[in-house]
Amino acid sequence: MSVRVGEADFDVSAELAAVAGKDHGVGGVAIFVGKVRDHAGGEKLTSMTLEHYPGMTEAELERIETEAQSRFKLSGSRIVHRVGTLAPGDNIVLVIATSPHRKDAFDATEFLMDYLKTRAPFWKKESLANGSTRWVEAHENDALAAAAWTTPSAD
Repeated sequence: MSVRVGEADFDVSAELAAVAGKDHGVGGVAIFVGKVRDHAGGEKLTSMTLEHYPGMTEAELERIETEAQSRFKLSGSRIVHRVGTLAPGDNIVLVIATSPHRKDAFDATEFLMDYLKTRAPFWKKESLANGSTRWVEAHENDALAAAAWTTPSAD
C-alpha cells in the first residue's frame, strides 16, 4: 500500500511489479490510468496544470487507501498522482488494486478513484488553445459516484 504525488511520470509495469510482483496469492489486478484529454467543455486544451497542498494531499490519499483496505479484501494497492503542467496524452493518475479475487480489485479501484476525485485536495487549471485559462470546477457526476459508496445497495 503506498501513495506518491509528484511531477515525474510513472511506468505502469514497474508500479505493478512493485505492488504484486512476487505475491502469488494475487488472483486479480485492476489498474486505472487517467490521462490528460486534448479537449474540455467543447474547447481545445493545450495543457493542464495540477497543484496540490504538500503533506495534506498525501495524507488524504493515504486515508482513502486505508478506507479501501477496510472495505475490500486487498493484498496491495498504489496511488500515484502527478502535479505540475501536463500536456494532452500525459498520464495524470495511476490506481492499482490487487486482491485474491477480481471483484475486490475492480471495486477497490473504482472506489479509490471516486474518492480521490471528490476528497483529495488537487486544483486543476486548464490552458486552452485560444490562450485563456480556467480552473476546473468539481463535477456533479464525481460527487454522485462517490456518494454511491455510502448508499446501501439492493443486493
